[in-house]
Amino acid sequence: MRIVLLGAPGAGKGTIAKQLTANDGSVQISTGDILRGAVKAGSELGKKAQGYMERGDLVPDSLIMDIMEARLREPDAKKGFILDGFPRTIPQAEALKVLLQKLGIKLDTVVDIDVPRAVILDRLTTRRTCSNPDCQEIYNVKSKPASPEGKCLKCGSPVVQRADETEEAISIRLATYNEKTAPLIDYYRKEGLLKTVSSLSSDEIVKEIVRVVK
Repeated sequence: MRIVLLGAPGAGKGTIAKQLTANDGSVQISTGDILRGAVKAGSELGKKAQGYMERGDLVPDSLIMDIMEARLREPDAKKGFILDGFPRTIPQAEALKVLLQKLGIKLDTVVDIDVPRAVILDRLTTRRTCSNPDCQEIYNVKSKPASPEGKCLKCGSPVVQRADETEEAISIRLATYNEKTAPLIDYYRKEGLLKTVSSLSSDEIVKEIVRVVK
């Protein structure tokens, strides 16, 4: 499958992407992952991106698209891919359209995961993350707690609440999403690619996406 996942922070894009990769061998691609991968690999594009990231600047769209092209040309992406949280803006969506045409790739669908704001706030304010950068296992104080001592069950490192997962920070992230990313819903609706899924069950969402793609 070749799909784009849209949805506000906390909608469950990462979880759903992981389940979909297990379903048919498609690869999960997120902007953050490919930027970190390019920097770690020390590629020419990675070195350029690292300069922006170290200065705290946004990596320009042109460089993100070059790194995205390199990633989509890798052999594992030929089986299919799930773009998780990319594109984020209309200009990125337009650049992606041009890139996919260049590579001879056609998207199967774009899925908007529609989750109520109250649920997102509850999910993110109760989320905890392993502090070990090589682990980063996700926990939830209600539904998937860490050890009673607040340690990761996988590696034993302390779990923490990320600074961007306080209620105030989440409200700012949601406002940014509504301003910059939500317009993609209309963009892809006009392209005839949009499928909106409203469910709180990742299993149900995955089943619906598989059905749509088939």
